[in-house]
Amino acid sequence: MEQPGDRIPAPGSLAVVQDFVNTADLEGGTDLLGDIGQVAAFCADHDVAVTGLTESDVTTCRDLREALRAACRAHTGIAVTPKAEKSLTELLTLGPLTLRIDVEGASTLAPTPGLSGAASLVAAMAAAVAAAATDGTWLRLKACEAHQCQWVYYDRSPAARSRWCTMSICGSRAKMRAYRGKAR
Repeated sequence: MEQPGDRIPAPGSLAVVQDFVNTADLEGGTDLLGDIGQVAAFCADHDVAVTGLTESDVTTCRDLREALRAACRAHTGIAVTPKAEKSLTELLTLGPLTLRIDVEGASTLAPTPGLSGAASLVAAMAAAVAAAATDGTWLRLKACEAHQCQWVYYDRSPAARSRWCTMSICGSRAKMRAYRGKAR
């Protein structure tokens, strides 16, 4: 049976944002950002340099994850609450970015050197989102419309109108509920 993680990952640096948001499996009840060690392990696995993590950084990382999930839900047409939008904006200010220009003149946004704690991870997520917004892939990173799921996936459909992480699980459940609702 198809599982949410069976989709092809998001392209480029957007994959780290997808992996980050999916550290919480809402339906399964698991959280891979439960403590300092888990946040550090995520960062190490995704080549995000982070030092000096504290317990409050763990909370900041979880808050960022849920704010990014809300943004991904907006990509499926679910309105972001003003509170969630404000939260994401405030969280992103914790991770400043620097404009870098290489020897060929190409520019990129990168985490400002010297960051520590959650600021390092926040800046890495912000840089990845900025790059994805520039190349047009950001709006295709979506959270499953099924409220109990909200797994983040990359929409590779031609029209970019996918609504569920998997058609065989969440899509089928939604269609069955709609069918049963009509049958009543």
